[in-house]
Amino acid sequence: MLISLCIAIPAGVLAALKKGSAIDQGIMVIVMAGQSMPVFWVGILLIMLFSIQLRWLPTGGYGGVRYIIMPAIALGFNLMTLTTRLLRSSLIEVMETDYIRTARAKGLKSKAVIMKHALRNSLLPVVTVVGLQMGALLGGSVVTETVFAWPGVGQMLVQAIQYRDFPLVQATIITLAGGFVLINLVVDVLYVFIDPRIHLK
Repeated sequence: MLISLCIAIPAGVLAALKKGSAIDQGIMVIVMAGQSMPVFWVGILLIMLFSIQLRWLPTGGYGGVRYIIMPAIALGFNLMTLTTRLLRSSLIEVMETDYIRTARAKGLKSKAVIMKHALRNSLLPVVTVVGLQMGALLGGSVVTETVFAWPGVGQMLVQAIQYRDFPLVQATIITLAGGFVLINLVVDVLYVFIDPRIHLK
């Protein structure tokens, strides 16, 4: 999640501000290609490049930070492309609103208009999607865990179902459901800080 947001937010803002330019088109080509690539394919490509060719990272297994780099990139890549596309379209829409034109007419600097007014109001749909994706990452990364031989929650749940370990299945599902509820609560609270108008309603 951290990897995807650190890349997606600057890329989405840059694509929106350079709408129609070569930079925008290049970012959107990468985004569309990334969204069409399944997670397991990205994982295999990462293994071929960084493990087999360059020999920088281990192919899989559980250990220190080096073992989690490729699984994190593989999981975050798809979310990064989705967040970039969503932020770009949301920011373009916000930049065409009346209050942005008013802020510019007042003589505010372009950076202040973008960071203080436009970006803040375009983050609402992004926060919603990120919250849902965060919940899905808790237990929906079975394929990535299988590719990198990572002993995660998703793989544990699948094995519990295969071995008919019903108490473990129930405990895992309750834990994942609680995680979803907690993340949705955090997202709702974040709405208040992002858009003060929500607090007034």
